[in-house]
Amino acid sequence: MQLLADLAAGPTTATWIFLGVALFFALSFEFVNGFHDTANAVATVIYTQSLRPMVAVVWSGLWNLIGVLYSTGLVAYSIVALLPVELVLNVGSASGFAMVFALLISAIIWNVGTWYLGLPASSSHTLIGSIIGVGVANSVLSGHSIGAGVNWAKVQEVVRALLISPLVGFVWAGLLLLLLKVLVRVPALYAEPKKDEPPPWWIRLILIGTCTGVSYYHGSNDGQKGMGLIVLILVGVLPGMYALNMNESPKRIQALVVEAQASRAIFEQKAGSATVEPEKMGEELSAFVKDPGKLRDQTWAALAAECRAIETKLGAIKSFADLPDADRRGIRTDMYLVATAIANLEKGKNYADSDEGKITVPFRKALDGVTKYIPQWVVYAVAVALGLGTTVGWKRIVVTVGEKIGKSHLTYAQGACAELVAMITIKLADTRGWPVSTTHVLSSGIAGTMAANRSGLQAQTLRNILLAWVLTLPVCIFLGSMLFAFGNYIVLHVLGLH
Repeated sequence: MQLLADLAAGPTTATWIFLGVALFFALSFEFVNGFHDTANAVATVIYTQSLRPMVAVVWSGLWNLIGVLYSTGLVAYSIVALLPVELVLNVGSASGFAMVFALLISAIIWNVGTWYLGLPASSSHTLIGSIIGVGVANSVLSGHSIGAGVNWAKVQEVVRALLISPLVGFVWAGLLLLLLKVLVRVPALYAEPKKDEPPPWWIRLILIGTCTGVSYYHGSNDGQKGMGLIVLILVGVLPGMYALNMNESPKRIQALVVEAQASRAIFEQKAGSATVEPEKMGEELSAFVKDPGKLRDQTWAALAAECRAIETKLGAIKSFADLPDADRRGIRTDMYLVATAIANLEKGKNYADSDEGKITVPFRKALDGVTKYIPQWVVYAVAVALGLGTTVGWKRIVVTVGEKIGKSHLTYAQGACAELVAMITIKLADTRGWPVSTTHVLSSGIAGTMAANRSGLQAQTLRNILLAWVLTLPVCIFLGSMLFAFGNYIVLHVLGLH
């Protein structure tokens, strides 16, 4: 029995049950992310008595929800770009589903474990480690070299952002506190909060404002991490409904045909006399997508052939609804490969500004709009899961952030500086599509203000946070690879699916 064929035949009761289980795990990841990460945003307002704990977490949860609703989707597909290309393209296969479940379950296990220990670990590191683990396991099980299925260029870009952002938080929060001391000489701002007494109204407004900003941008950035995976689940289980953005207008579809023709002409000129067999086109482009250094004449020929296929399939329709359900997954694969290959070309020097780039880059963006989209109900579901998660389980992390990083109590100025820097850092990362860790940026920001204030740092807590930071990637790589291998074995050898 072939799972892909069963799903393509149309939704059955078993299909809906499978989809429900998959969505449960995906939304559970966002729920856990809510109470694990967002506790950082409310730590300052709670420990400075600016807001009562329950008011703070509900307020933060609301702004996390709003942040998700207004997110760009860039981070969602930065995460998807890390996944093995063959599993993304064949997500409806048994191995594709094993990949999704391995990612989500390993991320949930590590996040819940570090939350239980009160350690501010990174959900971003967790998910990326799981993705690397799945890629390594998939390479081994497929008979390739270790790591051949991992998009290492994208991994380096994302990990670089994850490593730099805590340093930015530490340095800039400390410098901001020192600058504030020079410019604003109000002793109350730098004093330890009085027990059970809220700060002056103007300080309170500042702290509530920074808490709101961190919560909003946390939702905007972290909320997207599960969105891309949910869309992959939907494409795999219900390709007829979700493989393509069914809301595209007839005018836009025909514009795609024109853009495909223009791009094909460029690719044919680059290919020269080179040709590629039809059954080898996907393999040729997949190799280039995984390794941009493998650009050759046959790659240009494969791009031209895929553009022709897009022209042929779209030329006679007015709506994607006119395509048979079984064909929608195939055209999505063609579009995804072409768009990702063009994105690799854009990394070359001056390509985007060249005459070729001025034609193919808009085509790539149009293709992304068709395949890399987030259904609105997915946005709402993730927003609710993240918002609800924020309102529970927050206390363990709050205690660590508020009491155990520095040797003295967190002051109003320290809390405001750390949150302001975290808010700006996350916002900048969001515009570039980089998944960064709210946990690490804010925790390092508080540590930076403690160092700048010469308040002293608690070595034991810093060691624990650093240990969690160092262990997250290798542990999640191990969990992701083992769960993927186990899941692959179950679906292939126990359930007999393919």
